[in-house]
Amino acid sequence: MPSPVYRGRFAPSPTGPLHFGSLVAAVASHADARHQNGEWLIRIEDVDETRTRTGSEQSILSDLRAFGMSPDQEPVRQSERAHLYQEALDRLVGLGAAYPCSCSRRAIAAIARPGCEGFVYPRTCRGSPPPSDVMAAWRFTVGDEVIRFRDRIVGETGHNLDDEVGDFVIRRIDGYFAYQLAVVVDDQAQGITDIVRGADLLWSTPRQIALQRRLGYRMPRYAHIPLVIGKDGLKLSKRDLAHPVDSADPVQGLVAAWRHLGQQDPPASIDSCEAFWSWAGPHWHIDRIPHDRNSRHEHTESL
Repeated sequence: MPSPVYRGRFAPSPTGPLHFGSLVAAVASHADARHQNGEWLIRIEDVDETRTRTGSEQSILSDLRAFGMSPDQEPVRQSERAHLYQEALDRLVGLGAAYPCSCSRRAIAAIARPGCEGFVYPRTCRGSPPPSDVMAAWRFTVGDEVIRFRDRIVGETGHNLDDEVGDFVIRRIDGYFAYQLAVVVDDQAQGITDIVRGADLLWSTPRQIALQRRLGYRMPRYAHIPLVIGKDGLKLSKRDLAHPVDSADPVQGLVAAWRHLGQQDPPASIDSCEAFWSWAGPHWHIDRIPHDRNSRHEHTESL
């Protein structure tokens, strides 16, 4: 059976219950897929098993079903896919595009300059890797070029990884694979054509595109939606159990998420999730979504 023209995904981390910010992201990705008669998948991003909270995955999946969003395939879990990430790392090593690094955060902070997200790695181990018997992370070697892409919401954007990030971690010193590598491998393996996600991941995209190019992967289309900000001015996070959704009143939650995305108000007569999604698919307009260029992502990698 040929792959669909459109295949999207929602990829929550099981670190707590679904909150309103996550619901907004799920609604956006689901609506975009349904609007284009595509497939919508769920991927549990538990590559860092140390952050997983017992019961969170089941709670998230249950809430999504309550809001009328069920995937077109069984969910996959990153914790079960380490062999795929290792194959990609081995390939990068064989291409001369990755190297071991034993630098600590403290050592990097002492000599590095700030970049777009944290310190720019100063290439300490690129030319002088640690001995093979020393515990080390693995870093991806970036080039001195501006990686540009056209986001469906933000528009033309990009940055120079060498100048803004430096060689970045793709496997941590504790053996866990980094988010940047895992998500790229998974999107390729699952045939993802379109990624609709929060604006906190906007500046991760050039890193992911760099990995895609080096591994010979296709590049999905990207759309980064505005974050939901709490009264304290910070992004809502499952880590602090912020604003869990009320699956007992799903239509109200769906309408609130829909409005946050700048969409036309649904008819007042809609009183079920089925009715909402029947109406929402044809009425979805991604060009109505406001954008936020200044968001920074929350994934921090341990060495």
